Amino acid sequence: MWLLFYGLNAYWLTAVHKPRRSLRKQLVLPKLSPAREYQTAQVTASSSSSGAIAVNNFDNFDQFRLDKSFASNFSNYLLAVDTSEHYAVATEELPIVTIQLPIFNERYVSRRLVDAVCKLDYPRDRMQIQVLDDSTDDTQALLRETVQEYQNKGFWIEYIHRVNRSGFKAGALQDAMPLVQGNYIAIFDADFIPSTNWLKDTIRHYVNHPEAKVAVVQTRWGHVNSEYSLLTKLQSTGIDGHFAIEQQARCNNNYFLNFNGTAGIWNRQAIIDAGGWQSDTLAEDMDLSYRAQLKGWKVVYDNNIVAPAELPVAMLAFKLQQFRWAKGSIQCAKKLIGQIWKANLSPVVKFQAMMHLTGYSAHPLMLILILISIPLMLVTTPETNALRVSIESAWSIFMWPAIFGPPFLYFHAQKDLYPKSWYRRIGRIFLLAILGTGISWSNSRAVFAGLSNTGANFRRTPKFDIKHKSDRWENKAYKIPLDATAWIELGLCTYSVIACAIALYKGLYMTLPFMVLYAVSYGYVGGLTLWQSWQQSRN
Repeated sequence: MWLLFYGLNAYWLTAVHKPRRSLRKQLVLPKLSPAREYQTAQVTASSSSSGAIAVNNFDNFDQFRLDKSFASNFSNYLLAVDTSEHYAVATEELPIVTIQLPIFNERYVSRRLVDAVCKLDYPRDRMQIQVLDDSTDDTQALLRETVQEYQNKGFWIEYIHRVNRSGFKAGALQDAMPLVQGNYIAIFDADFIPSTNWLKDTIRHYVNHPEAKVAVVQTRWGHVNSEYSLLTKLQSTGIDGHFAIEQQARCNNNYFLNFNGTAGIWNRQAIIDAGGWQSDTLAEDMDLSYRAQLKGWKVVYDNNIVAPAELPVAMLAFKLQQFRWAKGSIQCAKKLIGQIWKANLSPVVKFQAMMHLTGYSAHPLMLILILISIPLMLVTTPETNALRVSIESAWSIFMWPAIFGPPFLYFHAQKDLYPKSWYRRIGRIFLLAILGTGISWSNSRAVFAGLSNTGANFRRTPKFDIKHKSDRWENKAYKIPLDATAWIELGLCTYSVIACAIALYKGLYMTLPFMVLYAVSYGYVGGLTLWQSWQQSRN
């Protein structure tokens, strides 16, 4: 039943991720003078019998009307109209922003991050940069040298090193709070490369709407190495779906959503009001986001601002990242769901929050389904045809929405983000189902770990400055030791192949496609893990 909910929710989020059509597509706006950098128009409901609404308050706007069904969802909506390329904000209005760069043992990408941040188009005297370095290797010396270099160039940049890594990333961010000079705090992980206009584009959400109680503005993740391999192609497709559909849907419909840990700007007061960064979960970003929203703050997502990042190129690294996200979200669910259900929120908001926090619990359910498949099929005989029909009906009812709901979501994400090339990406959508199913064993372990304790044991995902297909990573440091997970995945592949044979023998043809999916998925994930580990061992 829970898998059915997850599948149907994917359809729902896709349906509501945009208010009918984009407002910008529905209106043909007159071109304003470039000198008038930024204006807003108040959309108010008209009392006319037609039920249409009008947009007023623009000096050079002719009054025009909007469809009634569209108006019903956007009464009192502030239409932000950009009249310059980057939604410009006057320089004298720009506030002091503190940019925090939490780093741990990232020798290959840390310099790249600092360089990108120092290239941001923002007044130097209003951009405080904190390099929060917990490194225990030569990244330490590299960052000290880099910070000194930029200090000599006149940048407001500080190097902060902790000997005790208490609280990991959350601890580093919280320990640096007393040193923060800005009212707004931007955060970037080491694998990100923000564009020069990122800060000005993002800070406008605060500058142009100071009356709004915005806790954090989250921007979309881009990808610097999405074409590197099949693994990175599939990851980028999944991330695109999360941001372009899920985050947009939650933001546009006032559901709870989360800061994704990087590429966003926090309001410092929101962090304080919510109780600060806490390290009792592995998803400190989700934890703080939900606590802030429970305090009445809003989380804003801007799909038009992109911060490129490097995707994990090793299957072990990808599974490690997924393990951390899965365990952390379940820990947040344990910590916060009780508060959410007691809060003065609509039932829909509560339900969506629960679906969001417990999303990774779909993986144990997927694992259970494959494990019970053989016993269920074995008890099916010609004399128990009713049971056979029941089995196939159960698979059809619960699995088909779960299987096709996410691809439906990812399909629309690709169409939205890549309108000229989406059709070339359709194959990735179906292959993503293989990756998602194949990591169900690893993520199931993470879910059970999150349920069994609230302690956080942070293991970061190594990055290697990979941008082009010719770049190599196998001979670099930060190797992740191989554990038994890959062998178990190959064992599950074998189990699934046996299930395929039984389904064929028993004539359970509606069950067969799912058994094939499991077999291919576990074979791909387990096999690639072993292959890449062998390649690393040779170097």
